[in-house]
Amino acid sequence: MNTSTPEPIRFDTKIAVLLRDDLEPWQRLNVTAFLVSGLGTVLPEVIGEPYEDADGTPYLPMFRQPVLIFEGVKETLTAAYGRALSRALPRAVFTSDLFATGNDRDNRAAVRAVPTGELDLVGLAVYGPRNAVDKVLKGARMHP
Repeated sequence: MNTSTPEPIRFDTKIAVLLRDDLEPWQRLNVTAFLVSGLGTVLPEVIGEPYEDADGTPYLPMFRQPVLIFEGVKETLTAAYGRALSRALPRAVFTSDLFATGNDRDNRAAVRAVPTGELDLVGLAVYGPRNAVDKVLKGARMHP
């Protein structure tokens, strides 16, 4: 009988969300939820297996690894966005304009209406190799 503790699972990738530090608490939660919702739709490898409790009740699968949440000032977010673009990492953005919309169609139109360099970013989700994501997040701090 093997009584040793299994080795912890280590990931060579990272899922991270960077939030602008001047958001209200409800905005932080809303932006984070919206940002990470896109990752599993185009990156199936980030999704684990479905869950099931002891009675066999099924639950939806979730990310296979933790989502790390960071914060920074507007300039930190803008710089991180530029680094994510230059590294061609999968990313999702949330702009301040999206707080005034109420549906997906209007959200997409609000982002489409603004040139890349002029987006008023309040949130960024990024996925990729751990070291590349760490470089993108340079200057950001872990969310308290």
